[in-house]
Amino acid sequence: MSNDPYLLITADTHAGGSHEQYREYLDPKYRKKFDEWRGGYKNPSQAHYGSKKMRNWDYEIRTNDQNSQGVVGEVIFPNTVPPFYRKSIVTARPPKPEDYELALAGIRAHNRWLKDFCSEDPDRRAGIGLILPNDVDEAIKDIEFIAEAGLRGGVLLPLIPPDCTWLKPLYDPLWDRVFAAIQDHDLVMNQHSGQGSPDYGQSMVGEALWVTEVTYYCQAGFRHLIMSGVFEKFPKLKYVLTESGCSWALPLLAQMDRIHMGMQAGAIGELNYGDQEWVLTQPPSYYAKQNVWYGASFPSKADLAGIEEIGVEKVLWGNDYPHYEGTFPYNLESLRLTFDDVPEAYRRKLLGLNAAEVYRFDVEKLLPLAKAFGPTPEQVNEPLPRDEIPRDSMCYLFQNALYS
Repeated sequence: MSNDPYLLITADTHAGGSHEQYREYLDPKYRKKFDEWRGGYKNPSQAHYGSKKMRNWDYEIRTNDQNSQGVVGEVIFPNTVPPFYRKSIVTARPPKPEDYELALAGIRAHNRWLKDFCSEDPDRRAGIGLILPNDVDEAIKDIEFIAEAGLRGGVLLPLIPPDCTWLKPLYDPLWDRVFAAIQDHDLVMNQHSGQGSPDYGQSMVGEALWVTEVTYYCQAGFRHLIMSGVFEKFPKLKYVLTESGCSWALPLLAQMDRIHMGMQAGAIGELNYGDQEWVLTQPPSYYAKQNVWYGASFPSKADLAGIEEIGVEKVLWGNDYPHYEGTFPYNLESLRLTFDDVPEAYRRKLLGLNAAEVYRFDVEKLLPLAKAFGPTPEQVNEPLPRDEIPRDSMCYLFQNALYS
């Protein structure tokens, strides 16, 4: 067996500009208002260890960190607070109608910044651009910008919370033009956990409910897109659901397949649908096989159970850099904990080759970096004993291993 280092491509990282940087990318007509907004803005997350904040945008810090972890390519989701937002874009709710104009200016500043950020290291960085769900025509303009800017990460498709009643849900035909634009520009369509939940308020109970249900609401995009026939109408779409695991997919798809059979038959128990036409010609599991990938960031052994049925080529590893719950700076330990007994051919796909295929990384250009920094099979083969599990990490992979 070859001991060539692994080519690690993380399908889950985050980056964003500082307010000072974003100002330069903001449409000039909004800069005065931005200065007023910035003067009154208070960051709810002021305390960061070390250079955590700067990891979002500093080339040298970020590159050295990823090299130290053996990572040679990264798919980049947003992270910081764009102009006129109240919180990180990762968990921000869609803007209300009265806030839409400024929010749109804010995400466009981010997209312009991201274009330049990725151009610093284009072989290693695949940025994911932002759109808003409030106006289809403007969303399509942003999709066109993302394509023209060469942002290989594609589009972050908003998750629509059920209490955002001013917006159409993803299963509404209004979205078809957006899906068509993403498909026509050959972009990846991404969703990420953290969005889509109802507003439970700022109490501890509300926060606990949000954390409890965050994965469920992220999976709503999966359910809505498949069951409404989006992949029936747009069969070339590539849809990646990130930081939501993958072990849930098989039981959920089995349930969706049963519902599909009932809809085809025109009845589920006492629910009779008469002669209404059902939208799917194939079972939901078919579309999952064709169109869906799972960004199962730092998976556990349990997450990878049944991976043959899900499809080994359908699962992407990620380190969630620079989030506290990610694996940094214990990437090798996380790989030893999960992948020590995973077959070699599976490892290479899960840890990088699948992401290279989906997000169009040039493997040949990354191989020299992998040889210089990547972990070897010999290192990953060594199981991680309990006494070597990091105690100072907030990564739930380690916490679950310690306390389960």
